[in-house]
Amino acid sequence: MLQEKLEILIKWINESNNIVFFGGAGVSTESGIPDFRSTEGIYHMKYAYPPETILSHRFFINHTKEFYEFYRDKMISPEAYPNITHVKLKELESKGTLQGVITQNIDGLHQKAGSKKVLELHGTIKRNYCMKCKKFFMESYIVEHKGIPLCSCGGIIKPDVVLYEESLNEEVMSEAVKLIRRAEVLIIGGTSLSVYPAAGLIRYYEGDKLILINKEVTPYDEKTNLLINAGLGEVFASL
Repeated sequence: MLQEKLEILIKWINESNNIVFFGGAGVSTESGIPDFRSTEGIYHMKYAYPPETILSHRFFINHTKEFYEFYRDKMISPEAYPNITHVKLKELESKGTLQGVITQNIDGLHQKAGSKKVLELHGTIKRNYCMKCKKFFMESYIVEHKGIPLCSCGGIIKPDVVLYEESLNEEVMSEAVKLIRRAEVLIIGGTSLSVYPAAGLIRYYEGDKLILINKEVTPYDEKTNLLINAGLGEVFASL
């Protein structure tokens, strides 16, 4: 059954030059980055505060030191490298068949693999800015400085990631809608499709080749044209 589905996937990919990939945390788990909602995910780890609270705008403002303790421990993975999924997506883009990657991840691994058209819905750990003077800082600055990272002007440095209680970037969302609406083939992978407004982007797809690759059940399983319950690494290794 899996092999038959993989053959359909390969056929649709080979026949199209307008493919869009929409991915979540499951894209990066094979690079050693934990996801959020699986039994081994961040949400099931024990901390003084729930991860949802720690990763909120209010917590960042009121408990900045504790935020950075968690952030450095669980959100930054400077040693992580792209896996087969990242590599294959880059290859499809190089061939001109993949028109863009829309990701909920903040790890920057798609760019590290060489992908050019990447829309980061939730921002990235690779960019950090002083809240006072807006000076840019690389990820390494956050890693190397203990406690609360400060700018030379005295301002607190904040990662360019979308925290709970913060809005997604409107320009990025608008571009994502355009990509999905124009796509002939939409591949969704490694996401529970339970985080909004990102998950709501799928409703803009107007084609008939909606592919969902995920190990767990999602709310959109019955709405897909091709459902593959398998790991992304196994699937993309077959391409």
